[in-house]
Amino acid sequence: MSLLTHLLACLFGMGSWISINGLWVELPLIVPQIPEGWYLPSYLSVLIQMANVGPLFVTLMHRFRPGALNEAAVIYAIVGLGTAASFLLAFFWRETAFVAGAPRSVALLLLTFFLSAVDCTSSVTFLPFMMRLKPQYLTTYYIGEGVSGLLPAIVAIIQGVGVVRCINATQPVNQSLPWNSSDSTGTSSLQAEYQPANFSAEVFFFFLSAMMLVCLVAFLLLNYHPSVDREPPNGGYTNGVNKKSKKSQKWSEQKPMVDLCRPPSEKSSSSFGSGTYCWTQVFYIFAILGWVNALTNVVLPSIQSYSCLPYGNNAYHLSATLAAVSNPLACFIAMILPIRSLLLMGFLTLIGTGVGVYIMAMAVLSPCPLLVNEASGGVIMVLCWILFVLTLSYVKVIIGVILRDEGHSALVWCGAVVQLGSLLGAVTMFPVVSVYSLFSSGDPCNTSC
Repeated sequence: MSLLTHLLACLFGMGSWISINGLWVELPLIVPQIPEGWYLPSYLSVLIQMANVGPLFVTLMHRFRPGALNEAAVIYAIVGLGTAASFLLAFFWRETAFVAGAPRSVALLLLTFFLSAVDCTSSVTFLPFMMRLKPQYLTTYYIGEGVSGLLPAIVAIIQGVGVVRCINATQPVNQSLPWNSSDSTGTSSLQAEYQPANFSAEVFFFFLSAMMLVCLVAFLLLNYHPSVDREPPNGGYTNGVNKKSKKSQKWSEQKPMVDLCRPPSEKSSSSFGSGTYCWTQVFYIFAILGWVNALTNVVLPSIQSYSCLPYGNNAYHLSATLAAVSNPLACFIAMILPIRSLLLMGFLTLIGTGVGVYIMAMAVLSPCPLLVNEASGGVIMVLCWILFVLTLSYVKVIIGVILRDEGHSALVWCGAVVQLGSLLGAVTMFPVVSVYSLFSSGDPCNTSC
């Protein structure tokens, strides 16, 4: 294996979602300076789902005009667009214009839509492109995709985004009330005060633009550098097994571990990909893929603050940071232990879902969840976020590896199902969180109930 190819695949995967992930972590600095205020996250959720027109177009082209779409040209276009949009955000994110009689951040919203279109479309273009490289590099690509969430989070920590200092604030007491003495000055309580950032949002957007440029250069080298370890042009690998030794060598991890549709004596085959899996198993794999991405991309992230802030600001920052670390860590584990058992996939999905249910329950109980005044409560919540991201990220990588063996079209559908799962999660959570306001946020400085 080529270390250069591993590095380039990682940098290429990093550009898949780094722009939108970076925008989310920068919200605490952006929101106080724009007219939309904290309604901006709701607008961003809608814009991201509207941007699914990009992957929809690519998927339909692959379905009805196979081979007509130049995949490399599309990737060059969207990565170039992402680089330009991130760069322009540094100059225009504060600019407003009057729309319907009120000031609106038109430039910010428009450029965010372009960034969303770039990142959403990457799901159905970046993954299929990885068919041109040997199978072992797909896991490295997923590590890069995990880094796309981790790297902006680290930079935001260095920047000092969301750092809170709890200060004593004295509130005046009504002197006209008979039970207040004449020398009463007020009541003291802790209030959260956000600290100024170490560098501006403009610098952060320049950083995002530079990372998209790195992704563009990595893609260029993956296409043209002579040292890149590419898949043989004659398709020498099928299902991860060299065709020459296919008859004499069988790998246990390549066999379907669950046959949901027919007896073991019958051959499990379908017209999907290489025919390794029957249609029931294909549906099972894609159903898990959509469910896992709905949970990890939208449902649980949308209530992370509600689940963590009641335990204090440190618990919130630790859960966000360590969860971001858990994503590439899961990809690294999948590189060492690429177990493709469908039974294990379902078991890990159940574990991750169960942990997610606990996280959701604590968010519903906010601002007074279980163990709110105990140190163990915060520790348990941080560990839950780590386990949730670790297990379900591993499932996503293993599904990607399985579908990579099924061919180019399978990876296109993989990206489409990823976006579909995220869309369904957003449609479900947007009214719950933003319209009906069923969750109550905890105070990072006052955790008593």
